[in-house]
Amino acid sequence: MSTAGSNRRKAVVVGAGPVGCLAAMSLAKMGWSVDIYEGRPDMRLPSSKAAAQQRSINLAISARGLAAIQAIDPGAADRFLSTVIPMRGRMIHDTQGRLDSQPYDRDGQCINSIGRAFLNEDLLKEALAVPDIRVFFEHKVTSIDFDRRKMTVHNVDAAEDVDVSFDFCVGADGSYSIVRRQLMRVVRMDYQQWYIPHDYIELKMPAGPPKDPGGDPTYLLDPNHLHIWPRHTFMLIALPNKDATFTCTLFAPTAEFERLDSDETLLAWFQDNFPDALPLIGEQALLEDFHRNPRSALMSIKARPYHYKDRVVILGDSAHAMVPFYGQGLNCGLEDVRVLDTLLREAQVDATAQVPEGQEDGRLATALARYSESRHEDLVAISDLAMDNYVEMRHSVTTLAYRFRKALDNLLYSLNRKHVTAEDVVPALSNKTFLNAPSGWLPLYTMVTFRPDISYSTVRRKYQRQSEILEMAGWFSAAVAVGTVGITCVTLLRRLYNRP
Repeated sequence: MSTAGSNRRKAVVVGAGPVGCLAAMSLAKMGWSVDIYEGRPDMRLPSSKAAAQQRSINLAISARGLAAIQAIDPGAADRFLSTVIPMRGRMIHDTQGRLDSQPYDRDGQCINSIGRAFLNEDLLKEALAVPDIRVFFEHKVTSIDFDRRKMTVHNVDAAEDVDVSFDFCVGADGSYSIVRRQLMRVVRMDYQQWYIPHDYIELKMPAGPPKDPGGDPTYLLDPNHLHIWPRHTFMLIALPNKDATFTCTLFAPTAEFERLDSDETLLAWFQDNFPDALPLIGEQALLEDFHRNPRSALMSIKARPYHYKDRVVILGDSAHAMVPFYGQGLNCGLEDVRVLDTLLREAQVDATAQVPEGQEDGRLATALARYSESRHEDLVAISDLAMDNYVEMRHSVTTLAYRFRKALDNLLYSLNRKHVTAEDVVPALSNKTFLNAPSGWLPLYTMVTFRPDISYSTVRRKYQRQSEILEMAGWFSAAVAVGTVGITCVTLLRRLYNRP
């Protein structure tokens, strides 16, 4: 780390998670001197990794998240890809143990599995490699005065409070954000927070034995799929790890968890609902994980605006926590950084311009206002789509109606003259927020996951139009089917009554 020049303005980033680290990299590359404050201990410590593994849903990073990292630091994006495991589709497990592979994309595009601790550590290392970025762990922000540009931070190790001055503050401190709470004191924020009546708990599927003596451990399931055991009101999922294990997450109604009040009940319930998963996880390991790992709630947050003057902006979960069922929470948060980076550059915000006390940086204030105004519809759209996708994952994927619609969706998609992939559009996103020019028929999942050039709000509008077309096609097909049956019946009756 180098010492910042005296003419550089100071940005503070609250939160050293993936969004905070990428935001710090973005600002530092624009010339800001950046300090990151994180209330938790250094995530690179073994104790921190162990704690994260107990309650952290594995992350699935897709084209939107990768496009964001690519826009901020192309080299970091290349290095990051070497640590992930590609998943090319869902593997559906029914109650009889039968498997059904459902590819995500007909062109072979995939999402990527990575453990939260590994991702945090990788992006932290990338951030610390950028000059003029410093990180302070176990420094908890307790209050912020945005008008005076000062915040109070509690140093846990020294057991003392310190005052920190700043020019610009970025809140990336998660669902229970202190920055958001302080922001509410100075802006009229529209805010919604609600818990869905479902919880989750993390389980572990161990690696299999090596094929050859002394060899590497093997995967007990296909590592290039996201495995799902959909059971209508609840589901189990499994994502692969680099060490050949799988991180499994059980999502179920809170009332369902309450019923699992003894070891015998839990094992019998797993045997009935996940008969092929139970022997792979192991009965003893299941019981240990179920009792040791915390049961966590699922929360959704919507807020507006995301900024105050030229002083502060909130990104990631601090602005828009969402349920994890579209795998877009991380991707959306990283995309926040890319969009903000683009708007700051478009406004030609100067990190060395000194702003007299009591005045505002007009360019920075304008860029932040544009961010709040343009980003809100996108964030509401993906939050709603994430909630809808829970029904699809735990129930719809098993129905004939879903399969018919999916087949028709893919058929219409195949008729496009050209299939645009993430690789085609990512280069243009280094200096544009979105291209928003989707042509032809595009499945919803393809737009959300593999087309970072299309904003979430545009995705939802196009999906709604296509859904109306599919619904009309369904009614037309039903009418044709009824008509065909009717004609057949009339013909048979006529033949019956015209017999000699």
